[in-house]
Amino acid sequence: MQKQTLITNGLFFSGCKDEKATVKDILINEDGTIEKIGSIETTDNLHIIDAKGKWVVPGFIDSHTHYDAELIASPGLKESARHGVTSVILGSCSVSAIYNSPEDVSDSFTRVEAIPREVMLPLLKKEKSWTNAKEWKAYVNNLPLGINVASFVGHSDLRMKAMGIERSLKDNETATKKEQAAMYNMLNEALDEGFIGLSTMDNPWDKMDGDRYWSHKTPSFYSSWKERKNLIELLRSRDAILQGAPNLVTRVNALNYMFSSSGWFRKPLKTTMIAMMDLIGDRYIFPLISFGSKVINTLGNANFRMQSPPVPFTVYYDGVDSVMFEEFPSGEAMRHLSKNLEERNEMIKDSDFRASFKKEIKKKFAPKVWHKDLSKAVILESPDTTMIGKNFYELAEEHQQHPVDYFLDNIIQYDKKIRWTTTIANDRIEKYGLIYNHKHNLISFSDASAHLNNMAFYNFPLKMIKVVQESIVKGEPIMTMEKCIWRLTKEQSDWFGLDTGYLAEGKIADLAIIDPHKFDAITETVEMGQIKEFNNYDRLVNRNEGTVSRVMVGGKTIFENEHFVSDYATSRKYGRFLEKI
Repeated sequence: MQKQTLITNGLFFSGCKDEKATVKDILINEDGTIEKIGSIETTDNLHIIDAKGKWVVPGFIDSHTHYDAELIASPGLKESARHGVTSVILGSCSVSAIYNSPEDVSDSFTRVEAIPREVMLPLLKKEKSWTNAKEWKAYVNNLPLGINVASFVGHSDLRMKAMGIERSLKDNETATKKEQAAMYNMLNEALDEGFIGLSTMDNPWDKMDGDRYWSHKTPSFYSSWKERKNLIELLRSRDAILQGAPNLVTRVNALNYMFSSSGWFRKPLKTTMIAMMDLIGDRYIFPLISFGSKVINTLGNANFRMQSPPVPFTVYYDGVDSVMFEEFPSGEAMRHLSKNLEERNEMIKDSDFRASFKKEIKKKFAPKVWHKDLSKAVILESPDTTMIGKNFYELAEEHQQHPVDYFLDNIIQYDKKIRWTTTIANDRIEKYGLIYNHKHNLISFSDASAHLNNMAFYNFPLKMIKVVQESIVKGEPIMTMEKCIWRLTKEQSDWFGLDTGYLAEGKIADLAIIDPHKFDAITETVEMGQIKEFNNYDRLVNRNEGTVSRVMVGGKTIFENEHFVSDYATSRKYGRFLEKI
């Protein structure tokens, strides 16, 4: 007879914001369901886990990831799992790996999400046997999943399949009625399989990879809102979700997402848009989008949510190898020529180009995500070691050059050998209370498994918990800890319609045990790790040694004391495909 598991003496957070955390025991059945929560007597036939002095919380939910490729190679999704994340959502930003050929899928993913094409394309060529949502789901369910997976369907994925990749990437090319019907049917079939909705994208930064359509925007960008109408109405009728990003250059079509969500004389559409951040370069954006969210939900009877990372949005660049350079014409031109460095460098040397670059980064009122302030760009690595630890502005002063000229000269000389970092948003901790408490904001935006060398927010739930706990200790609480845990767990599972994210009798035990005495280990420091199954490809990771004592998925331990169990993501399945309920 298999033993039940008993977690004793832990401070228990159910995931409900109004349920006070108290010390309780949790009895877990062999099938992973919770038998009882309360005061439970120990017996010899129990496997006992003593959580004294620690917190028992529902597994965290990461609702914005790009694990679509990594899932295939490494279904444990370890970089999320080790931080207590037990459920993730894939298929974000209009790209999913369902309907199209390996090459078409790779071209839509690898440049915009900075996933290595030399890894993703061969992986898909080897593994991809599915051509629709039902087959993809069956494939995923046969993987030794480490944690739970839910998914959007990517609008670009649908559009490429219905129109063919070439037509889907043409300006002013509208899908025919037959092609619109094909997209509708694919989406409807995916919703039948439990997919949570459709992800779309209107941001012109998002560009195609590969030699065939290099620098074309991803297919979703070329789709008018009129063309999308039947898809949006299908989502509305089926209580499914629209996820998207507006044009981050003009930003005007953020209104399209808000108005689509409105419930004036119709059912509100669940709509989530990225991202609510306190941008250094555009301080007015946060209060504006905050106000707009409140208005459309209150007066427009909408079900509209922004998404936020609850941490400083710090990025790392190798030369100009970053999507942030796509937001202004000169940066876009450099990125376009990144495959031909000789031609690119000749362009950079041109005085007219430099004049344009200087003019564009100085535009005070131009919409910008990257602040373009070279005094905030600190060099981490360079062949010239005297540069390390300094910013481009002060180095330009030392060399008696204009900062742009100094920056561009070094790009010509060193290209990606210069690695630098900057924070572009959420730098003011005094604003965190507004972000954390905004009722029309989902606290979850990690981009996990994308931008592998550029950023790492895998432990964002732990960072938020630390900030809130510090505010409580200071006597200036941002919120209760119960509300904090709820925002990271049950609030999201309820909104996305997923059966996870809280702990109750009869529910599956997806949980984390965390040590509040080890919160000092949670820092902004990142380090380089490797994805073994991605040919040991380097990526930035977070580490907070000792903070997460144990992670359980389906009632079974997957991570304990900084180590994964021996059969994790190899022969045993712990997680499950989460269908929308």
